[in-house]
This record gives sequence, structure tokens and C-alpha cells, in this order.
Amino acid sequence: MVRSVFDQPSAVEQFLAAPLKTTVRYLYAAFLFLRGPAYSIPAHRPRIRVVCISDTHSKETSIPNADLLIHAGDLCNDGSAQHIQEQIDWLNSLPHREKVVIAGNHDSFLDPASRRPEDQEKVLDWGGIHYLERSAATLAFPDHGNRKVHLYGAPDIPRCGGNDFAFQHSQERDVWTDTIPPETDILVTHTPPKYHLDLPVANGDKFLLRQIWRVRPTLHVFGHVHAGYGTEAAHWDTAQEMYERIMSRKTYGALTDVCSIAAWRDVVSLLFHGFQEVLWSRLWGGISRGSLLLNASLSYRDTGRLGNPAHVVDI
Repeated sequence: MVRSVFDQPSAVEQFLAAPLKTTVRYLYAAFLFLRGPAYSIPAHRPRIRVVCISDTHSKETSIPNADLLIHAGDLCNDGSAQHIQEQIDWLNSLPHREKVVIAGNHDSFLDPASRRPEDQEKVLDWGGIHYLERSAATLAFPDHGNRKVHLYGAPDIPRCGGNDFAFQHSQERDVWTDTIPPETDILVTHTPPKYHLDLPVANGDKFLLRQIWRVRPTLHVFGHVHAGYGTEAAHWDTAQEMYERIMSRKTYGALTDVCSIAAWRDVVSLLFHGFQEVLWSRLWGGISRGSLLLNASLSYRDTGRLGNPAHVVDI
């Protein structure tokens, strides 16, 4: 049986396939844990609570209350207008003051190129939801010190299915450069950025990764890769640069993975800068101004059930 690229291989399988990359992946996770939060919120700033979900696939579940609800796509499974509207109605019934939604590849109706013939003339009622499709929105929170939050949302993913999948592009096509406004506080995409919460096979988008290095939003919410569920800090430093460079190296088996002199040079650099940043944050009181990357998929791997809880974060 051929394993899907969206399945999570075991730690042993990962190590046997690419021992150096696998070791670096766990080492980098340890550095991130020791460094602490991706960002700190000044004590005087009123906090805005955000609940993040994705990949509900026509299912409903209990969602914690918050000031802002974000759904990062794959509202339904079959892509029909009816099932998307049912999810919209469910989201509108929730008490969150502001709600932001983007499409995923399963939401076929929202992309005219993948829309079913019988749905061509149908129209959705979004109610109070802000639907973002390669577009931005600014939300005001008067009861939180008149804070404003700038969001940008886009559904595009590297191709992974047939013509019934929405918003796909070829793996080597760049749909991201200069599309994300520099003032973006919260970025919402369906695909992950490459090498971050997208499994060892790296199902994310490399061009999106380049753009979040440029924009560095406080929060980047995505889904798509169910088994990549979780959070990860991005500090936009040399250690992260070395990690991504090691992950980007092509390997053709365990032997080539461990025999690359260039890769080992990057590992030494990662170790040096990783320890340096841990000392800076833990001993010298350095304050991080990084980003939180968040895979919000509620679907537990490919089981067909909602097994992951919603993420709740403050910004």
C-alpha cells in the first residue's frame, strides 16, 4: 500500500530515510522550546483573543469563545454550495464578535475553475463573516484600547489533486511574491509555509515561506496538512535560516543525507546560533519579536474525524 504524502511517518521511518535531517528537526524543536514564546505582548496593551480552526470538512464541534474566530479553509468535503453554506451558517451561529474565513482546496464552489455545473448560479450568504480571497481586512476592537488588526487571507495551494480541487497552482509557480501587505498582523492561508508544520516531506509552499520572511506577521494561521497540526515559533534569525537550508537539501537515502559536507557545515552553524539565541533569551533577557506559525487543522490526520482542539492565542 502506497502511503499518502499527507500521512505522518513514524520517528523510526524518518530517521532511517534521512538521519541527519531527522536529528536536526528534533534539535531545532528543542531550541525553539528553550527560547520560549515567539513574541511578548506589552503589559499596557489590551490583549485580543483569537481562536483558530481549519479543515472542519462539513463537521461541527465546540469552539471556545474569543474576540476573533479564524477558519483557514476546507469548510466542507464535497465542495458543494449547499455544504459550504451549512458551515457558514454554523460559524455565524457562534458568539465570536468577528469571524474571518478563507477557502481551502475542498471548497470547490468558491473557485469558478472547480465549481460544479449545477452550482454555477448559486450565491452564498456570508452573514457577518469576513471572507478573504487574496484580500485584506482591517478589524477594529474599540473595547480593546481601540486596537486595529490587519489581516490578509489567501486560499492558494501547490497542486495536490484533480480539477475538482480549488485554488491549485503548480509546485514551481510563485503566486505569493508582493501579494501580502507589509502591515499584516495576521496572515491566513490554507497551505503551510514550506518546512514548517507540513510534515517531513515538506508539503508547504516555498514561495509563501519567502514572503513571510519579508512580512513577519505576528500570527500565521493555516491548515491543509492535518498531521502537521500544532504551533511553532518563527524568530527570523540565522538559526531558522540554517534549519530551512538543511531541510531544503535533496537527499537520496540515508547515506547521502549524512555524507553531505555542506549540510554538516550548516548543522554547525545551526548549533552555534541556536545556543546563542537560547542564551540571549534565557540569560540576557532578550525579548523576541517573532511570529507564531499555527497549523489549525481540527481534522485528526486522515481519520475523517475532528480530533484536534481549536487553538486559542492572544495577540
